[in-house]
Amino acid sequence: MTLRSSSLAILATVAFAAALYLGQEVLIPVALGLLVTSMLRPLVRGLARAGISPPVSATLVTVGFLGVVGAAGYFAAGPIQGLIRDAPKTFSAARGKIEKIRQPIKQVSQAVEKAQKEVTGGEQPQGQKAQSASASTGTSVPLLGRVFATTAGILSTLLQTIVIVFLVLATGDLLTRKLAIVLPKQATGTPEQTVDEAESVVRRYLVVTLLLSGGQGIVIALTFMLLGMPSPLLWGVLTFLLESLPYIGALIMVALITITAFATLEGIGQILLPPLAYIVISTIQNNLISPFAYGSGLRLNPIAVLLIVVIGWFLWGVAGAFVAVPVLAAVRIFARRTNPDSRLAAVLGD
Repeated sequence: MTLRSSSLAILATVAFAAALYLGQEVLIPVALGLLVTSMLRPLVRGLARAGISPPVSATLVTVGFLGVVGAAGYFAAGPIQGLIRDAPKTFSAARGKIEKIRQPIKQVSQAVEKAQKEVTGGEQPQGQKAQSASASTGTSVPLLGRVFATTAGILSTLLQTIVIVFLVLATGDLLTRKLAIVLPKQATGTPEQTVDEAESVVRRYLVVTLLLSGGQGIVIALTFMLLGMPSPLLWGVLTFLLESLPYIGALIMVALITITAFATLEGIGQILLPPLAYIVISTIQNNLISPFAYGSGLRLNPIAVLLIVVIGWFLWGVAGAFVAVPVLAAVRIFARRTNPDSRLAAVLGD
């Protein structure tokens, strides 16, 4: 019986993951729309207390949100386009410097091979020749192409997300009431209170994440300006965008910074300073500032966070990595409210 239950659980998990992957074109805008709704709902409720109906207040808030997103996209477009335009040149320059560093190693390797031939009188095996040739002619992977979706896909997702945000906000608390109906009986409080608490935690996470990413972006821009890193404003913008992706964003940033430093700076010390500075600043932010800023409502198991972010990235790409943590926090709240002794809540907590 236990084996059968385990098999059914595995099959159900695989089927659920397959459904998430296959339905990403529909589910990603829904997930993003609900996250944005949780962040904007207090504004709509505030306007409602001032006597403005939900449809009108939803229109005002949605238009304001579009204005903010449009302004942010306008200011970020220039630096990002410059990075994409200069990417081939940057990768080529970095590869050239790496080849210079590898040249002494190649010379030593060739000397050893020559001595080996003189001793053995043999030729280098064809497999080794092919392997060395393929290693020396490797091509760079277009990393940015994997990080950012196409323009058409981004605009389509944004449009669907805005429509969902407007509809949910314009209907007031309808979604909360409908979710409360399908939720199981709560051990503490009412289903409406559970939904409100989950929304509150998600909202705090989003707001704090945006503030922390923006603050870290400013610090990175100023630091890189002092270190002589080219385009410090660009690195501040990229930090703001990518630091909202736990773990993955920092890895991408360190890789991009290291490649650019190799391509544009001289001397090993000057090259290593920018990535080391980013790692130090990111470590301070994650271990000293973030726990205090997020508060007790988002104390999650770091291993669970890492796993869910990797799974989200695999299933939905950037959007999946972004929504993974708030979804995990909401699941923990639902589990704890349904059963105070929930093992799931205990596993997900810190």
